[in-house]
Amino acid sequence: MSRLRHYACGSTTHDIGAMFRGEQRVVREFPSGVFLYDSDDGRRVLFDTGYVTGEWHTGWRGAAYRRLLPPRVTDADDIAAQLRADGVDPATVTHVVLSHLHPDHVGGIRRFPGATFVLTEGVLRTLAHPRLRSGVLPGLFPGWFASASRTVIADSMFRVTDVRGVEVRAVDLFDDGSYLVVDLPGHADGHVGALIDGSVLLAGDAAWGADLLDATARLRPLPRAVQHDADDYVRTAALLARLAAVGIRIVCSHDPLVSRELLP
Repeated sequence: MSRLRHYACGSTTHDIGAMFRGEQRVVREFPSGVFLYDSDDGRRVLFDTGYVTGEWHTGWRGAAYRRLLPPRVTDADDIAAQLRADGVDPATVTHVVLSHLHPDHVGGIRRFPGATFVLTEGVLRTLAHPRLRSGVLPGLFPGWFASASRTVIADSMFRVTDVRGVEVRAVDLFDDGSYLVVDLPGHADGHVGALIDGSVLLAGDAAWGADLLDATARLRPLPRAVQHDADDYVRTAALLARLAAVGIRIVCSHDPLVSRELLP
């Protein structure tokens, strides 16, 4: 029986009213979600890797990032430590899908040297030419990452796929329908989510939260400006809302989830 589990690997806080017009000024905690899919055939697929624990060797770029979105991270937040506590050997993770390259999604990469990393062409473009606006901190990537096993999803590989009457652009990662990598543009170049067993869509940072999809069109100027493509970001949120309306569970990376188990 397949399983999909959630782990909170650090968090940050932000004022909702400072991000969206028409929202109350309330400071909310946003956990950094990591998701482990255990398939029936023995694959173990991690979606993102959370914050790095310990010191950040990221220079002035890291200082700027931490000032804008201050992370709260302890040693216990390390994804490898949490997997072990849950009875999972990190070395048994076969694939790591990276939604994008922001610090709260790539900090645990160093724990999975034997995994195959699933990256989009857009993510590789960003990695090749990291800029401050892209939010990428090269110091977070281990030296071996450039030569790690990888599956690259080219822009041309996405195909229009029907999901309960809603069209999405997706790649069937294992050719069995269990794990669709879904194009969710806007937040970062090559940003993707993952539709698991046709029922749960891991949406990464396509929105600040599943409950904030409707607020996305009301982004204030600063949070709008830091999106890779703000118009695509709004269109992606509308797509997620349509999927939610037909019964797909939308789970964003920063949703505060109560249950670790996400599949029925």
